[in-house]
Order: sequence, then structure tokens, then C-alpha cells
Amino acid sequence: MDKTMPDLATAVARIEDGMTVMIGGFGGSGAPIELIHALIDRHVRTGHPRNLTIVNNNAGNGHVGLAALIEQGMARKLICSFPRSADPRVFTELYLAGKIELELVPQGTLAERIRAAGAGIPAFYTPTSFGTELAKDRPTEDFDGRPYVRERWLKADVALVKAHLGDPLGNLTYRMAARNFNPLMCMAAAYTVAQVSRIVEPGGIDPENVVTPGIFVQAVVEIPHPAQEEDLNRANARYPEVA
Repeated sequence: MDKTMPDLATAVARIEDGMTVMIGGFGGSGAPIELIHALIDRHVRTGHPRNLTIVNNNAGNGHVGLAALIEQGMARKLICSFPRSADPRVFTELYLAGKIELELVPQGTLAERIRAAGAGIPAFYTPTSFGTELAKDRPTEDFDGRPYVRERWLKADVALVKAHLGDPLGNLTYRMAARNFNPLMCMAAAYTVAQVSRIVEPGGIDPENVVTPGIFVQAVVEIPHPAQEEDLNRANARYPEVA
């Protein structure tokens, strides 16, 4: 039952070519920077994983975290709500060059598609996107005189998330806004890896405060002082560092 991992490399070792990987976070809040960088390290060392489909709220900023993963050519496709954010130059350049695909999903619909997968709901209806290009070729139906678009659940092979506290059983809590997409992604993925600021003993988290139950988490790695994307970008950081 002990789900703790000895290091970051071990934590991301199960991610393979062609997988769909959900990455938590809303901008830099709740983004698992260290897990993403560990995956980049493995790619630099071995050439794998590659051809990934990445699910995230945005397309990353600067040259760290998700943007750095995209810059390394590891992603075949990005499913997100905001491909244009503060500094999305990496994704923008690759997209305009035809080197990465984009599936644009309204933010509420993205969250609900992920939640539906975790709840075992294969499809649902939403009025969002009706009459736009995003709804093209999608089934529609009227409810109470209003048109709705049918959307499908969104599953993943792996989720990489950031939490505040975790225990060896995989129970998690989150710090403030870092909760965002992370709990939903834990439920929608077949295998979830969580980086936490501190691992406590079993029972160290009050059951009433557990946000993500351990049944949805398969690996936990402790990162006592996690990096913040915005701080890295203000320092003009790049990952991996250029010699």
C-alpha cells in the first residue's frame, strides 16, 4: 500500500510514447513543475517519451514547465482552453509551423469532460460552443427549447499533479487555488503521480480534509520546496539549461 516513490525519475518512469498525459495547474498555480522537468530529463537522456497528447488548461509560458516539454518536441497534440496566455511563444511557433496539433476546448467543458471521465459518464450535453466552429460535426439536441452540444468524457493514461500534503496511501490535500484541475485529473487518469510538499504518516491528514482519496493516486513523491512557474519566468529561466 505504500505509494511513495524514491525520486522523480522513478515517479515518471511509466510514461510511454504516445500516451495521453494530463498535467494539473491553472497557469503556474498547482503546476507540477518538478515532475514535468523530470520527464524532460528522461527524454533528453533516452529520446522518450514522445508523441504525447497533453491535456492542460493552457499551453505553458516561457521556457519552463509545460512550455519546455513542448519545446523539446515531446508533444504531438495539446488539448487545452487557453493556447494564448502570458508568454506562449513556444507553442505558437510550433503550431504555426504545423509541428503540434491543437484541440481547443472551452474551459468549463474541459473541466466537465475530465470530471465525467472520473465519474464514469461517457457523454453529456452543454450549451457552450453551440453555433461555433468548435461544435462542428458534433451531435446536438434540444432541451426545454434550448440547443445543446454533446461532449464526450476525456480520459488519460497518466496524470501529473501537484498537491500540498500527501500520505503513503496516496491521500492528498491542496493549497488554496492549486486545487483547480488537479483533483479532477486524478480521477480521470489510469495512473496518477502526485508531487507533494510534505509526506505525512497515514492518518496524518484528517479524513474530513482529504480532497483526493488515495484510491485515485498510484505514486507520491515528496518535493519540499517546489518551484513556481512565474518565479522561474521572471528570472528568465530555461529548462533544460542551455550551456
